[in-house]
Amino acid sequence: MHRALPAHSFERSLCLNAKRAAFAFVLPLMLFAGCRSSAPSSGPQQPTPRQLQQQQARALAKNEATARVSLEEIPPPSKHLYVNVHSTAAWQNPFLSVHRDTLTLRVIFPQQTSSALDAGTLLHPAAARRQELEIRMADLPEALAAVPDFAWPYGRVVAIEESPTASRQDRAQVRRNVEQAIRIVNDLDVVVDEWTAPGGNGLLH
Repeated sequence: MHRALPAHSFERSLCLNAKRAAFAFVLPLMLFAGCRSSAPSSGPQQPTPRQLQQQQARALAKNEATARVSLEEIPPPSKHLYVNVHSTAAWQNPFLSVHRDTLTLRVIFPQQTSSALDAGTLLHPAAARRQELEIRMADLPEALAAVPDFAWPYGRVVAIEESPTASRQDRAQVRRNVEQAIRIVNDLDVVVDEWTAPGGNGLLH
């Protein structure tokens, strides 16, 4: 037996049912809209410039730590062996030339002869024993660690210069790169012998 509801109870029931129906209809739309708006975030997010810089710094620090262990096998520098060297051709240790976007690492391999009299002759020209490698700044620790022990006759010291071919408009960036390279090399416990004056005039020592 059905009981008749008062008019106000009936109206209240209709209102509640209408709200329930509206909620049941609107909620799926809200969820669908939420799924659509959040869809791009379901995939991998691109790092912000700050996050990217932090990732690069962590990677560089890791590379430096690994390279530092390898370079510890090289003896400390003996300044008397290179203090009177005033030309890039005569420098025997690793040599870095810093450009706007890259670095050039030059390594001189020793003479393959038992006689010191053959050094620098046409039979064994220094240019034939020179290896040059174009690297990025981030690869500097790994590159130096890969230089063979026999290519460090002065000990753990690296010469660094501003690229003599850099244009005038690139000089400021090149100088910043030189300062960054010096920091990295020093962090490796390697001594820096800077060959270029801050003004970029190419003066040696």
